[in-house]
Amino acid sequence: MSTTQERTAEQDLPYDVFSRACPSRGTLEHVTGRWGALTLGALFEGSFRFNELRRRVDGVSEKMLAQTLHALERDGLVHREAQPTNPPRVDYELTPLGREVAGRLIALIQCLEGRMDEVLTSRERYDEARRTPAV
Repeated sequence: MSTTQERTAEQDLPYDVFSRACPSRGTLEHVTGRWGALTLGALFEGSFRFNELRRRVDGVSEKMLAQTLHALERDGLVHREAQPTNPPRVDYELTPLGREVAGRLIALIQCLEGRMDEVLTSRERYDEARRTPAV
């Protein structure tokens, strides 16, 4: 089956992320994976050059950031702007769709950051219950 036929077949189906064949599942994985979510969240702050973005997303390797940006660009969430300068300059920014998706991620991030005391307390209770032998 050609790429065009596959795309047509995908478009004929209602999108359902819970279906293995649904193309939205791959995009959801790109957006909600650790590096995808952090990259989108960082780009919500504005345009970044590659190394600036790598510093902002602390802990991501050059390889993983490049792969993440390629996937997000392919999905239409990130725009890559290459400047014909010497040395070359490449900037990354969110597309309108990327801004919408990132805005929703930012709301989730803020919710989690605001409730971390509860999360940490819950973790401590859970870990303590696991350490205590049953009688």
